[in-house]
Amino acid sequence: MANEFLINKWKMWYKSLDVNHDGKISIEDAEESRAKFSDMHHLKSEQAKLVQDNFTQWWNVYVFRGNTGEISEQQFLDALNNDYKADKAKFVEQMSKCFNTFFDVIDTNKDRSIDENEFLIAFKAYGHENVAKDASFFKAYNPVDGMVPLRNIVDSWIDFTTSEDGSKPSCQSRF
Repeated sequence: MANEFLINKWKMWYKSLDVNHDGKISIEDAEESRAKFSDMHHLKSEQAKLVQDNFTQWWNVYVFRGNTGEISEQQFLDALNNDYKADKAKFVEQMSKCFNTFFDVIDTNKDRSIDENEFLIAFKAYGHENVAKDASFFKAYNPVDGMVPLRNIVDSWIDFTTSEDGSKPSCQSRF
């Protein structure tokens, strides 16, 4: 079973996925995030469809996990905790795939780096409207020439969702 520190981080992740801030995760959250993301990036129709399809697949595999309808916070936590308890190494591998997939989707120009604008668009697409807070979160990654390697961001999210070590600082604490 995951410790309280890790469960609290999962609660933060859950809240970050509640795009429309109604207290639950549903298909509406997925649809809103993918539409906002495509619109804010001004993606052409073919690329927009590909990104939206990839977003849908990501939500279905890593958030809804085969379920339909709404997911409560407790259902989300239970699913993560059950996977974590069953096989921690497999859980870490699953979170690695989750965040590698997610950040590959949001890296629309495929340069394997994220600049502040790309970061802010992604967060705004997920209903996070506090630009100053999100910019501070981006700066916690210590960008060089305004860019953060995608690998650094992916690794931080894998660590955020899998590490029980409360002594390790995380960029997500600014989230």
